[in-house]
Amino acid sequence: MRNVKSVYFIKSAVKPEQYPPHHLPEIAFIGRSNVGKSSLLNTLVHKQNLARISNTPGCTQIINFFSIDEKLCFVDLPGYGYAKVPQAIKEQWQPMIEAYLTQSKNLRSVILLLDARHVPTKYDLIMRAWLISYHIPMIIVATKIDKIPTTQRPKQIATIKQTLKLQPTEQVFPFSALTKEGFQPIWKVIWQVAVMTT
Repeated sequence: MRNVKSVYFIKSAVKPEQYPPHHLPEIAFIGRSNVGKSSLLNTLVHKQNLARISNTPGCTQIINFFSIDEKLCFVDLPGYGYAKVPQAIKEQWQPMIEAYLTQSKNLRSVILLLDARHVPTKYDLIMRAWLISYHIPMIIVATKIDKIPTTQRPKQIATIKQTLKLQPTEQVFPFSALTKEGFQPIWKVIWQVAVMTT
């Protein structure tokens, strides 16, 4: 599964009746605006433009569905937190995301992205608490790990775990789009969660 051969955009949606009528296991990606979500998606499927990369937070304002080898579906959710978009659009995001996370029949897990350089924000904590309350499995990925000196990484990952109050069995997967660090471990857990549980 890590050698992806076929990737294509299925459709966009803003409400449940617009979700694709398939039975593929879905892995959703969510995180603070500009956390590196598009870079992770593009790296995982070996594409440069699967998910648009921009320096402007808040580019993803709808839910996008992508077929991966026709065995799996990646779901790109709008980023939360700071974004230079109209307030009216921001107010639409929460019910749109909540509807997907609670009503999708194909959702297997949510990849919660955090910026490895910083302590998790209040928005990250709220999202984690929300996912826990709805019993939605999550995979926690710390992006931009290459920007932290190697000697400081264990301490920073420990800080992230402590801030999120992770259980001993919960992992944080460091990731770098530049060096591809974390590529194999993240794909392994995606495959286990998405396919082995179907």
